[in-house]
Amino acid sequence: MSLRLLVVDDEPLARERLAALVAELPDAELAGVAASGEEALLLAGTLRPDAVLLDIRMPGMDGLEAAHHLARLPEPPAVIFTTAYDEHALAAFEAQAAGYLLKPVRPERLRAALERARRLTRAQLAGIADAAGGMDATPMQRSGRRSRIAARLRDELRLVPVTDVICFIADQKYTTLRHTGGELLIEEPLKALEDEFAPDFVRVHRNALVALAQVESLERDAEGRLSVRLRHEAGTIAVSRRLASEVQRRLLQG
Repeated sequence: MSLRLLVVDDEPLARERLAALVAELPDAELAGVAASGEEALLLAGTLRPDAVLLDIRMPGMDGLEAAHHLARLPEPPAVIFTTAYDEHALAAFEAQAAGYLLKPVRPERLRAALERARRLTRAQLAGIADAAGGMDATPMQRSGRRSRIAARLRDELRLVPVTDVICFIADQKYTTLRHTGGELLIEEPLKALEDEFAPDFVRVHRNALVALAQVESLERDAEGRLSVRLRHEAGTIAVSRRLASEVQRRLLQG
């Protein structure tokens, strides 16, 4: 069975070389090429590759962040990192990579990495997806926290810049991500989001995390209960009494 591969690299010559190497393999086919982490996520949702040859150092969304988002697809592809720098090996291991290749990629190394990827069972791939929920903190601390949130919509991934996020509202298994363009559901716990995006977000209620930049004002009703009024006509969210002092302090700090 032929492996369908997606090649991702921001350098045109590197993309062309990898695509040419893939074309020479009898048991692999090129599903597509992408020039960025963002493009890789969009293509992976529609092309459904078996494996992704993913450059680590790219402007914008780097390969490590893209790998964590790819792991949340319904059928996550195996990820083989390609890089000119060997200091990323530990982060690649934590991202559950099926392979790690130094540039320039040699054909025999690529064949060996693809053979390992081929042996990944669906159970292992499911394990990668499960682990992704708890892996964000360590790699993101090394390379900087996520600049975008990936939300699954059927078989596609939608990317929302963190700067566009208004708030996160937890409701049992899911969390609603409200942003300037609408709402999406994600499967990330509020505590993990709070830890990752501090200090730019503040917990206003047990089930609500709000972006400080999206708070228009703090209001108090006739009974003394506080709420935050959000920008973009997003309404208000009640502030719990237990968190009221902290919310007021954070808002005063700016």
